[in-house]
Amino acid sequence: TQDLCAVEKHACEQICVNTPGSYVCQCYEGYELDANGKNCIVVDYCAVDNQGCQHECVNTEDSYYCRCYPGFILNPDKRTCRRPDYCALQDHGCEQECVNTDDSYFCRCQEGFRLNPDKKTCKRVDHCAESNHGCEHLCLNTDDSYVCQCFEGFVINEDLKTCTRVDYCALSDHGCEHLCINGDRSYTCQCFEGYRLRNDGKTCKRKNVCKSVNHGCEHVCVSADNSYICKCREGYILREDGKTCRRQDICKSVSHGCEHICVNKDDSYACECHEGFLLREDGKTCRNKDICSSVAHGCEHVCVNADESYICQCYEGFALREDGKTCRNKDVCNSVDHGCEHVCVNTDNSYICQCYEGFVLREDEKTCKSKDICKSVNHGCEHLCVNNDDSYTCQCHDGFVLRQDGKTCRSKDICKSVNHGCEHSCVNAGDTFICKCQEGFLLREDGKTCRNKDLCKAVDHGCEHVCVNTDDSYICKCHDGFLLREDGKTCKNRDVCNSVNHGCEQVCVNTEDSYICKCNENFILKEDGRTCRYKDVCKSVDHGCEHICVNTDDSYICECHEDFILREDRKTCKSKNICKTVNHGCEHVCVPTGDSYVCQCHKGFILRRDRKTCRNKDPCKSIDHGCEHVCINNNNSYSCQCHEGFVLRQDGKTCRSKDVCKSVAHGCEHICVNNDDSYICKCQDGYVLKEDQKTCRRCTEGPVDLVFVIDGSKSLGEDNFEIVKQFVSGILDTLEISPKAARVGLLQYSSEVRTEFTLKQFNSAKDMKKAVSQMKYMGRGSMTGLALKRMFERSFTETEGARPFSANVPRIAIVFTDGRAQDEVSGWAARAKQTGIIIYAIGIGKAIEEELLEIASEPSYKHLFYAEDFTALEDISEELKVQICEALKDSARQQDLSSGRLRKTGPQSSGPESTTITITDVLACPNLAIHHKYHFEDSHTHSTRTTAKDKDQCKCENLVTFQNYATSEVRKLTQRLEEMTKRMEDLENRLKY
Repeated sequence: TQDLCAVEKHACEQICVNTPGSYVCQCYEGYELDANGKNCIVVDYCAVDNQGCQHECVNTEDSYYCRCYPGFILNPDKRTCRRPDYCALQDHGCEQECVNTDDSYFCRCQEGFRLNPDKKTCKRVDHCAESNHGCEHLCLNTDDSYVCQCFEGFVINEDLKTCTRVDYCALSDHGCEHLCINGDRSYTCQCFEGYRLRNDGKTCKRKNVCKSVNHGCEHVCVSADNSYICKCREGYILREDGKTCRRQDICKSVSHGCEHICVNKDDSYACECHEGFLLREDGKTCRNKDICSSVAHGCEHVCVNADESYICQCYEGFALREDGKTCRNKDVCNSVDHGCEHVCVNTDNSYICQCYEGFVLREDEKTCKSKDICKSVNHGCEHLCVNNDDSYTCQCHDGFVLRQDGKTCRSKDICKSVNHGCEHSCVNAGDTFICKCQEGFLLREDGKTCRNKDLCKAVDHGCEHVCVNTDDSYICKCHDGFLLREDGKTCKNRDVCNSVNHGCEQVCVNTEDSYICKCNENFILKEDGRTCRYKDVCKSVDHGCEHICVNTDDSYICECHEDFILREDRKTCKSKNICKTVNHGCEHVCVPTGDSYVCQCHKGFILRRDRKTCRNKDPCKSIDHGCEHVCINNNNSYSCQCHEGFVLRQDGKTCRSKDVCKSVAHGCEHICVNNDDSYICKCQDGYVLKEDQKTCRRCTEGPVDLVFVIDGSKSLGEDNFEIVKQFVSGILDTLEISPKAARVGLLQYSSEVRTEFTLKQFNSAKDMKKAVSQMKYMGRGSMTGLALKRMFERSFTETEGARPFSANVPRIAIVFTDGRAQDEVSGWAARAKQTGIIIYAIGIGKAIEEELLEIASEPSYKHLFYAEDFTALEDISEELKVQICEALKDSARQQDLSSGRLRKTGPQSSGPESTTITITDVLACPNLAIHHKYHFEDSHTHSTRTTAKDKDQCKCENLVTFQNYATSEVRKLTQRLEEMTKRMEDLENRLKY
């Protein structure tokens, strides 16, 4: 059979298949035969409803695939598209916000922040620093501006910049009985002088002023209203200083020797005389007071008594004459209108006028004139000054005349008196001269020499058009539109081109007496010598050809490089098959798209961000990723993420709860605090955790052994002793009195010590308060040291009701004193404190600070209280209650440590980082009255066998070491918590303002 496909040109584009007597054309897979039966065309799978592709459908050799527009990626359904989340797919490094774009991402800052030059981190826009905000107090940045705020205790004014102090007293019904004082955040009540504020913080009560101030009274101080007055004992009276005292009648108690009268004076006496008499220098005897009245003295003006005689005196302005009786006027000049122009000089009973130096008296003997006015004034005359009665005139030397100012002179004829240099004539002009020229001449610029006025008229100049005079010569000029020839006399037409119709298309150029036509740059003159055409049109215009510009006669055409064809705009070019003509770099498939191309990947792969290479579509599905919650594909890898409310652990795979307190039933009565993978319970202020580590009790509800040591000495007084009893009852009201909670005992001391009741005697506050109210005042000496000895040796013993040391119950003593002890206190106080007894020392009035410091526990600012009088005892009671509560809370924490309650509460992680301490065994130390319960349990080792090493751990010294270590760790944790709390407070304050 003849192989027609082999022997003739069958014209099949792809495959030729022999048939009997002929052949048929066929196509490769993915192609179909064209209508001509010879050519092949790609099967257009996409023609049927775009195959459901959301964006683009792309045909392949044997199928099709969906493709997304640039900036989108295909969803798992292989048809729909979504924008890729570039922010989630890579470590973008944006500090605040990451924003996806079509093919990448960019970092953006939140409102009120600005992007740094690194394009990733942000800095807050400081509007306050960048503007003249004008805030009086504080300027605070907001997101897009700033606001002014005021310091605490101030409010912003209507201008929103200046501040006014808040008047809290006016804003509310403050209820202050006396005074309302504004503060920074609120107001406080104050009392008038002599009063003190009650515990309600509003009402006032009177102070004992004498006890509260240094009154300085020598004998007796008596409180009076809001102040005090000093009084003296019998037989004494108060001095003028109102404080010191003197005897009432010294004149009666001494031999005074006064001739007339003895008068008491402060701490002494003084003699005085009867009316009409004066005391002599001896201070005792008397003489007649007024001799002038008793004799004929003859004084013209005034008689003045003088010791045993008298003297005559004159009225003011008069002087006594030599006779010692009559008077004359002392200063006539001051007593009359003398009229003297310069000086009035008194004579005996009259006056004369005189003149200042350089002046003489006129004939009227009152006024004065200058002897030489020219010498006595700055006359300013240039030549001569001439005196003229009461004035002067200026005169000039011969040949000069006086100017109008009446002082300076000028020459009568300047031209004669100077070398003027004028060529023709010199003319005087005021104080100077000017040069002038004869007729027909002009003055030159030197102002002295002259030149001919019109030379053109005086000579035969020969100018064709115009002759123009210069300085000493002339020049020829031409009429408008003409130019001077080289001979300097004749003229020629300047611009032939403007004077004729030249017909040049572009440029007309004048020649000597004619013109020629020229063309602009890049043009050449046509044969007519007038019109122009382009030399190179392609270079001379913006042709817009993408590839090649080809000049035609007066125009151009665009052409394309090989394998390119011209587009319809006849300027730009497109490739016939761009995938073949460029180095496309597609890793899998290059697909032409109009004037460009796109790279596509094989099934199961997606295009990378470079839009050329391909990567596995879903690494999370193709490998065992080990993520506990969610696996997120990330470029060629993956990352693990956790569900909301969880955070990724350090292994990068497993997750833990962000807020354990919210995710479990923690059972905390007050506060749940997250602690890494677990939590701990805490209590509010004034409460401590119970043994279950979840519920809370008041700090004063806990166990405590408390002993009062009360001063009953004589210096106290019965009234103040009643106040002390009320103070004790107030403390009892705050405690839960029972055998399991607070046990209280009380000692009263004076010259001896008396146990009023022991720690085991009463089981209720009611019985104790009754015993306190019935307590009898001892009222003798002050043996404080003896009382401390009794307290230490007996009060805190189990015999009198104290709990054993092994119970870890805090032991507290409250020692009250109002004066110096009559024995030594430091030794017994020190021994008591060494055994763990906490001692609070309260001193009133004359209590000695050194003794109080020796008695009180450290730190003294928590355990020592002092006031000048018993009125402050109420305030001390309130502060003492707070300190006792703090001490009981500290004791409760120590109990937790010593009993081994050091553990984490809540669900425990199985991860390698969880190591906990729990209680399983009970171990007793014979040398210490303390029971330790502990056992180390590791998450990897659950063996409960007791080894030799375990037994070593049970030794008492090891238990003490463990306790000390645990105490140290808890102290560190407490310190860190306090630091964190302070930082949180600082942060809250910054956010607040």
